[in-house]
Amino acid sequence: MLVIMTTTACAYEDVVDLRRYPINEPGCAEYRTLVQSCQDQLRDRGVAQLGGFLTPAAAGEMIAESGRLADRAWASDQSHTVYFQPPDDSGGPDHPRALMQHSAKKAIAHDLIPSGAPVRRLYESDDMSAFIAAVLSKPLLYRSADPFDALGIAVFEDGDELGWHFDNSEFSVTVMYTESDAGGHFDYCPGLRDEHDENYPGVRKVLLGDPGAVVRLPTSPGTLAVFRGQHALHRVTRVSGPRPRINSILTYGEHPGMKLNRLTQELFYGRTA
Repeated sequence: MLVIMTTTACAYEDVVDLRRYPINEPGCAEYRTLVQSCQDQLRDRGVAQLGGFLTPAAAGEMIAESGRLADRAWASDQSHTVYFQPPDDSGGPDHPRALMQHSAKKAIAHDLIPSGAPVRRLYESDDMSAFIAAVLSKPLLYRSADPFDALGIAVFEDGDELGWHFDNSEFSVTVMYTESDAGGHFDYCPGLRDEHDENYPGVRKVLLGDPGAVVRLPTSPGTLAVFRGQHALHRVTRVSGPRPRINSILTYGEHPGMKLNRLTQELFYGRTA
């Protein structure tokens, strides 16, 4: 009897370059090599980057999607400290907890992104969750349950920027769709602080303009990045020109049912669930 073997297509086969990045085949040697390479990058640089992770068609479709949703994006413009806490000048006016930063961008919430959009299909796959968990040496990761923040699109137009800050979360996952005409660079300072030492002198030097600890990370459309931003001060420099910088943030955590509180939902998306 002739047995014909068939392969079930995954929901994101048109989204990811699976020849280079076989995230759908966790049992193969290439998958293990890929995970090890990402872990090495995270250890050595604080960030793992996979250029060309998205197919050009998928990146182009997400750019078009962001254009269709542009009038529903929430524009935020705020001043904040690098710790996202109220300013505290008890240590002096140039203490890192007193120095203010500026951030402005447009956010397209998860619930606005169509279910068939390429990166939404990728985000909602268990393969992607398992791959990110493997890269981070986590036994399991869950997708966010937040209707706005689970998968968002960030649009930085002329004059927009993301001021210096540390993340509250241990890691972040992003995919890049398009770079701006000028500016929009991702700068970071790997390992500037740790759980034992805030390194205020080092943080202060960066905030006052010393470039010594700053690394500029090259990016290109279609790049996936896994970044440890809790200990690495980072920013997106001010965008200039008519072409925006557009990327998505994919939110994962170690516990099910994760959601932003209502205040944070209001701050970043202009509404609450």
